[in-house]
Amino acid sequence: MTNDLDPDTAGPGDFSKLKSVPPGTGARIIRVVVVIVLALGVGFFFVHRSKNEAEARLADATSKETTEAPAVSVFTVTRSSGTQSLKLPGETAAWNETAIYARVNGYVAKWFADIGDNVTSGQTLALIDTPELDAELLAARAKLNASIAQVAVKQARADFAATTDERWRESPKGVVSDQERESKKAGSAEAIAELNAAKAQVMLQQAEVDRLTSLTQFKEVKAPFDGIIVQRQIDIGNLVTAGSTANTTSLYHLSQNSPMRIYTFAPQSAAPQLMKPGTTAVITSTDQPSLRLEGKVARTAKAINPVSRTIRIEIDVPNTDRSLVPGMYVQADFELTGGAPIQVPAAALLYRSGGPQIAVVDGADTVSFRDITIASDDGNVVSIGSGLAIGDKVALNLSSQIAAGQKVKPNSDEAKSASAQKP
Repeated sequence: MTNDLDPDTAGPGDFSKLKSVPPGTGARIIRVVVVIVLALGVGFFFVHRSKNEAEARLADATSKETTEAPAVSVFTVTRSSGTQSLKLPGETAAWNETAIYARVNGYVAKWFADIGDNVTSGQTLALIDTPELDAELLAARAKLNASIAQVAVKQARADFAATTDERWRESPKGVVSDQERESKKAGSAEAIAELNAAKAQVMLQQAEVDRLTSLTQFKEVKAPFDGIIVQRQIDIGNLVTAGSTANTTSLYHLSQNSPMRIYTFAPQSAAPQLMKPGTTAVITSTDQPSLRLEGKVARTAKAINPVSRTIRIEIDVPNTDRSLVPGMYVQADFELTGGAPIQVPAAALLYRSGGPQIAVVDGADTVSFRDITIASDDGNVVSIGSGLAIGDKVALNLSSQIAAGQKVKPNSDEAKSASAQKP
């Protein structure tokens, strides 16, 4: 049974049934509230104090940074060896490469070499059946035999005409007339002319037979040099047409891959060094980390492309293990000599509106800017033509907010690191 009463429905005598509140309850509630308020006040005090201290430290650090000189990494210029590494992209090409076409009309009877096969010079690659050529050769030989027979006939007539002319010429005067004597002489000359014409016809027919006979040799499609079959575009029964016009299709595509040619384009600044035949180049490939072949510059275009300002370089590389194939993307590394004696890391360059500059730090740790000329640039190291001297200290990765005449703090650790970047 509950002790709660509804004030609206309870009668006057029902309030006597309510329990009395224990004494001291209000005092305890007041003490709890006071403790909570004190705890909150203490916590707020410490939080506010910590925040003020952090702001004070930040202000001190900011003030210290603004008053101190900014730290910069410096690089001391020393005399270089005059050598510079140059890495250029290149493309491989076969030493010899050709498309093999048919020299006679006919049908493919057999083929013996397929794509990827190594073939030698003179090896038979395919056989072509030539019924039309065979018929032409038989007809030409028959005509030749007929012409030879005609020569025999003409020879007999010429011999008879010659003896007749001799008898009539030696006959006494008065026995035969001069007109008959002249007639026999003309007949002998005519017979000799007919004989010569018959012999000429034999020679003409013999030339035709020789031509057709030589064409029959092209029934066998042979390799012109040692190499690898790159493409095979024939099959048994295919109709092939002689020639290499735009309407004819090649039978094979042959490539000789040892040695190999490497084509690359060098910038104009490196042209004087690379135009010397015999310059060494190391060929590498990102696709084959173990690939490292050494070749030499064999020939150059000896002319600068006016559009790209580059010169075409051709490098001969041995390829005995066939690690290179035509059409590969490779890299050619050159070690150029005779360059500028002053080289600095590329991080020292500053490109301003007036041209390239370098920030130099003097003995008083003051920054000044110098105009320089660039002799060559390979992306990592820059050769300086003028504007710097041996012993100068140049700033690396200088902030654009540092002005000329401003004090800086050279960072020796970063300077050693920057010095290590220079080859």
